[in-house]
Amino acid sequence: MNEYPGVGRVLVIIPTYNEADNIRPIVDRVRTANPAVDVLIADDNSPDGTGRIADELAAADPGVHVLHRPGKQGLGAAYLAGFAWGTDHGYDAVVEMDADGSHAPEELPRLLDALKDADVVLGSRYVKGGRTVGWPWHRHLISRSGNLYVRMALGMALRDATGGYRAYRVPVLDKIDIGSIASQGYCFQVDLAWRSHRNGFRVQEVPITFAERQRGHSKMSSNIVREALWRVTVWGASHRWEALRRGVAGGGPRDAHADARQGG
Repeated sequence: MNEYPGVGRVLVIIPTYNEADNIRPIVDRVRTANPAVDVLIADDNSPDGTGRIADELAAADPGVHVLHRPGKQGLGAAYLAGFAWGTDHGYDAVVEMDADGSHAPEELPRLLDALKDADVVLGSRYVKGGRTVGWPWHRHLISRSGNLYVRMALGMALRDATGGYRAYRVPVLDKIDIGSIASQGYCFQVDLAWRSHRNGFRVQEVPITFAERQRGHSKMSSNIVREALWRVTVWGASHRWEALRRGVAGGGPRDAHADARQGG
């Protein structure tokens, strides 16, 4: 049974939909660079044969597993299914990783080493040492603006709450009620980071290099960006309203100042 020192059994979840050109090289890289971790390919019934290739990889390597799903249901749903599979099979930590090579498997030890003293570790493009490669200017603008808006709306200090290369200790997933998550794409990642932050878990960022995919097509769309903006706005407004209600119920800042003037 494979275990990563200081973390335990680790499962890398790789969601796939039409990634036939990418899945074999990315799994090979994960297993070569990180022999102490296992891989779960969560395939959404890809019409290009990705699921068949995944089965071949699993047949040749006991550290590779496949979760066949009935059809395309989105990135968030694939990760949630993978989290449930990992929990059911006794893993201590789960990792999110793209199939297209944007997340370098060779950098995974950086995330796992940080997880020894944290509950959630985010691979960050926007902390010191992090960077992106191969992005046009408008992708940089959308990503940086989105993360700035998340920090302003939610009050989280995280520099890269939208990134998809991250590791969680399994007890975190139990605590943050992942069964109620319905968001997708960027918003799914923000949702998990926000729930982890609100529940008081130790969330740490480590630098990564994010590379634009070399083969295939990005699944990013304007609908995903709009969903993220809308949901983050709602979460931020709800959080501030609850904070205001708690302040009023507890006497609020005015009563606190009055107490100070009276020596209370």
